[in-house]
Amino acid sequence: MPFVEIEGKQVEVDEDGFMTDPAAWFEACAYYFAKGEGIEQLTDDHWKVINYLKEYYATNGIAPMIRKLCKETGIPLKEIYELFPSGPAKGACKLGGLPKPTGCV
Repeated sequence: MPFVEIEGKQVEVDEDGFMTDPAAWFEACAYYFAKGEGIEQLTDDHWKVINYLKEYYATNGIAPMIRKLCKETGIPLKEIYELFPSGPAKGACKLGGLPKPTGCV
């Protein structure tokens, strides 16, 4: 597996650039991956989504379905795509350090 360097730390990623170990995530990872996704600045709504995804994953071992994400964060789907142009699976999960989702997020 390849590695990326974030603030002097080696972070293992898969072939699609997703972290392979969510426990290795630290806040600077979100900023690093945001740049790669074309996101200039992380707002409170970005963090609301990222933190929800991380908490859900820690509890359930998978990323939530998109309907649950929208309902629990109060952020409509259209706004999720405005926040994460590549979508909740590719963008939001990547910023949160989650592995690439296999199902419908």
